[in-house]
Amino acid sequence: MEVITKNIEETRSWANKFAKNLKSPVVVALHGDLGMGKSEIARTIIKTLRGEDTVVPSPTFTIVQSYDGISHFDLYRLEDASELVEVGLQHAMQNDITLIEWPEIAADMLPADTIHIYITQYEDGRKIVIK
Repeated sequence: MEVITKNIEETRSWANKFAKNLKSPVVVALHGDLGMGKSEIARTIIKTLRGEDTVVPSPTFTIVQSYDGISHFDLYRLEDASELVEVGLQHAMQNDITLIEWPEIAADMLPADTIHIYITQYEDGRKIVIK
């Protein structure tokens, strides 16, 4: 599936609709360069499922943020796959809606049914490819 969004509002609208179909346990791997909207998609999913007033800071420095059955990981700063156990990725993937930014380091651990979302620049907006 492929979606073209023209601006951040359209990207949020798509993420809102996508979120409503998620049931735990499920893993969503968000792929894309810096600034492509991975965090914004994750934030929209969390707010859709846990309430618009939910505070959703980026997990860049904490590695993981949890929201009552939703785990949001940012693996950008990890240097070794052995760290994935320490941050609780396996547990989250077995129990939660698990959103993973920069999932490449965890590629060998991801379940076969992981939803992969690839976000790239497209004209002034984004191309979102879901596999």
